[in-house]
Amino acid sequence: MPVLTATDLHKSFGPQVILDGITVTLRTGEKVGLVGLNGSGKSTLASILAGVEPADQGTIARRRGIEVAYLAQDPQFAPDDTPQQVVLAGLAHWSEAKARHERAGELLGKGEGDIDALLEEQMHAAADVERLGGWDMMHQVDSILGHVGVTRPDAPMGTLSGGDRRRVALARILVARPALAVLDEPSNHLDVETVEWLERYLSDEFPGAILLITHDRYLLDRVATRTLELDKGKLYDYEGGYLEYLEAKAERQALEARTEGNRQNFLRTEIEWLRRQPKARSTKQKARIERAEDAKAIRAPKEDKTAKISLDATRTGKTILEFRKTTLEIAGMTLVKDLDFILTPGERLGIVGRNGTGKTTLLRSIMGDLAPVSGEVIVGKNTKIAYFDQHRADLDNSKSIYDNVADANARIEVNGVIVEVRSYLERFLFDPHKQRQPVGSLSGGERARVALAKRLSKGANLIILDEPTNDLDVATLSALEGMLVEFAGCAIIVTHDRWFLNRVATSILAFEGNGKIMRYAGNYDDYREVKARTEKRNSSPPQRASSPPPAPKEKEREKEKEKEKEKAAAPKGKPLSYAERIELDGILEAIEKADAAVIAAEGKLADPSLYTGHTHEVPRLQAALDRARADASRLTARWEELESKREASTRA
Repeated sequence: MPVLTATDLHKSFGPQVILDGITVTLRTGEKVGLVGLNGSGKSTLASILAGVEPADQGTIARRRGIEVAYLAQDPQFAPDDTPQQVVLAGLAHWSEAKARHERAGELLGKGEGDIDALLEEQMHAAADVERLGGWDMMHQVDSILGHVGVTRPDAPMGTLSGGDRRRVALARILVARPALAVLDEPSNHLDVETVEWLERYLSDEFPGAILLITHDRYLLDRVATRTLELDKGKLYDYEGGYLEYLEAKAERQALEARTEGNRQNFLRTEIEWLRRQPKARSTKQKARIERAEDAKAIRAPKEDKTAKISLDATRTGKTILEFRKTTLEIAGMTLVKDLDFILTPGERLGIVGRNGTGKTTLLRSIMGDLAPVSGEVIVGKNTKIAYFDQHRADLDNSKSIYDNVADANARIEVNGVIVEVRSYLERFLFDPHKQRQPVGSLSGGERARVALAKRLSKGANLIILDEPTNDLDVATLSALEGMLVEFAGCAIIVTHDRWFLNRVATSILAFEGNGKIMRYAGNYDDYREVKARTEKRNSSPPQRASSPPPAPKEKEREKEKEKEKEKAAAPKGKPLSYAERIELDGILEAIEKADAAVIAAEGKLADPSLYTGHTHEVPRLQAALDRARADASRLTARWEELESKREASTRA
C-alpha cells in the first residue's frame, strides 16, 4: 500500500533544473535507497517529499494520518532542551495516547462520567500505547541514544557538537517509528560499530518505510530493497540494493550506447543517400528526409562525469612517521597509552574505533596540534603531509571555489605538469561558471570536493584523511579510492566506511578503548575476521584433550544400528588403498597442525611490537599465513574425499 506518491515534480534554482518531472511511489514498510552525484538534487528531492520545502510544480499525496519524519543534514533544536527531551518530544502520538489513558483512569477513580465509555476509552488508549512502543518508553529512549553514540543524554543541546545533534535527531526518528522516515546521510558522524548496528536495526526492527540517502555502499546494499537514481533531473528505478543497482545501470547504459550507435549508423546511411540524390520531390523521399531530420534532433545520452583525482608523491626519507611509547590525553582522560608504531613505506593505514576513543586526537598529534604527555611523535624530515580534516576548516565560505584553491596563483603544478587552476578544478567537476560560486552556498558533497582539490593541489608523500567519505558521492569516492591505491606514498584514513577500507587499507589500527590500540594486517574484513576468531577463542572454555567422549544413550545406539543397516543395503564402493588408509589415519592431526599454524601466524601479525622494529618480517609472516591457510583448506578437502570413499567402501 502506498504511503506517499509524488507526481510530476519540478524544481529549479535559477537556470539550473534539479527535478524535471519526477514521479515516485513509496510503499508501506519498503526500504528505498536514493543515489546520485553531488549536486544532482538528492537532498532537495528528500526535503520536498518530507514536506520541508515546496516543489515548483507537481503534487504529493500522502496516506491520511501517516507521520513523515525527516533527518536533515543540519538539524536545529532549542539550545536548552536535552537529548532525552528532544527524543520524547518526537513521540507526540504516544504521549497523547498515554495522556488519554491517564485522564480516563483519573475520572474512573473519581467516579465521574460514563463508566462504560471511560472503560472503552481507557482500553483503546492502552492499545494505542502498546502499538506505539509500550509503557516504558524512557528505557527505549535511553537505549537508542546509547546505540547511536549520544554519551550525554542530559546535556543541553546548545553544548553539543553538530555530529551529536545529528545523532540525537536520528535517535528521535528511530524511537518515533514513523510511517515514513526520510534519512539524509544517517551514517555521517557515526563510528563503524554504530553504523553496523544501524544497518541491522533498519533492516530487522524498523517497521516503517525508509527513503535512504547515503554514500555508505554497504549500508545501502544491505538495507535497500529498491534503489532510485537521480541523474540530470530524471529518476531511474532499480530493484534491489547497491550491487543490483550497479548491474542494472550498466545494462541501461549499454542499451543507450547501442541505441546511440544505431542512430549514428542510420544518420551516416541517410546522409550518404541524400548527397547522392537530386532535390527530393516525391512523398517517399520527403518522408525519408524527415526521418533523418528527426534522428538528427535526438540528443545523444551524456556520459556520466567523474572526478579525476591525482596527487604527486614526493620523495620520502628513512623515517616517515613513528610513535615511541606515546601517551595522549584530553582533559585528563588517557586516549592513547604507550603507543609504539612505525608507518612503513607504501602503507595505507585505516583507523577504526568508537567515537571518543581518540582517533582524531591521534591525527592532531601528528599535525603538531597536541603534544604527548609522554613519549614521542616523530615526523620524518622529508615527510610532506596533505591533511583533509572532517570539518573542512581550511575553506573560506566567503570566497569562491576558484579563490579557495588558487590561493592567488593562476597556475599550479600537478604531477610535474603546470596547469591552469580552471582546468584543474574541472577535474573535480566544477565547470568555469560554477568555479565563481561562493563555497558557503555549496552542498556538503561539493564542499568536500573543494577541500580535496585544495589539499591535493600540492605534492605530498603522506595523506591524512579524517572522515573523507562524509557527503561525497559514490563516483567521487571511487575516484578517491583509485588515487589512494595508485599513490606511491603513504596514507592514514579515519573512516566509518567499510567499503572504502576494504578497497584501500593495507592494515588497520583499532582503537579498543582505555588507551589500548591494536594493529592488524589487511583490510577491514581481515581485521574483523581475526578479531572475531580471537574473541571466540578467548571466550571458549578450555578443553581437556584426555577427556573421554560421553557414552552414547540407548536411542543413539539404535540410530547407529539403523545407519549400519542402511550401509549394508547400499552398493559397495572401491575400498581404500593401503596408502590411503595410512593417509586418512594421520590427516586429522595434520589439519589440527595447519589450523594451529594459521592461528599462530595471525597472532604474530596482530602483535603491535612487530611493527616497532621488525617491519621487514611482515611480508614473510603474511606469506606464511597464506601458506598455512592454503594447507588447512587443502587438507580438509582431502579428508572429506577420503572419508567419503571409506564410507562408500564399507557398504555391503
